[in-house]
Amino acid sequence: MQIVSREQKPKQHNYHLHLAIAPTKNIERLEWFLEKATEIGIDEITPIICEHSERKVIKTDRCNKILLSAMKQALKHHLPKLSEAISFSDFLKTNFDGAKYIAHCLVGTKMELKTAAKTEKTLILIGPEGDFSQKEIDFALQNQFKAISLGPSRLRTETAGLIAVHTINIK
Repeated sequence: MQIVSREQKPKQHNYHLHLAIAPTKNIERLEWFLEKATEIGIDEITPIICEHSERKVIKTDRCNKILLSAMKQALKHHLPKLSEAISFSDFLKTNFDGAKYIAHCLVGTKMELKTAAKTEKTLILIGPEGDFSQKEIDFALQNQFKAISLGPSRLRTETAGLIAVHTINIK
């Protein structure tokens, strides 16, 4: 088989959404998130290893196959970028130009993601089962992340990630 031509199609959404999400203990839950987030519309996913993370390694090749399958099924033109897993602190040291949010469960002042201003580029941190540690939350806030709420319920990691993707998608 030979590729005869290649066509560049525009993205089907007018934003860039990057979710940095802690891998779930049960890998099937993370794989479900990857599939559904791709169907809805996401540009970039980075697995972040947090203090409370129970899973430290993911199989990037397998996850990329899931992303590709979901992209084809949803008739999307762009495959989300899946980065290698990185520690929370190292991830926060990377440069990102755009709105930066951290979704956590601790009591405090938070804006609702659905009321946050829509920007061209958005990065959202989603923590592991057991949430981010206080140290991680403080570090994110010191690095210009804004605390957000995804609603009144305490959510599973993959559910929180999917709600974030959906909320940005419908804005």
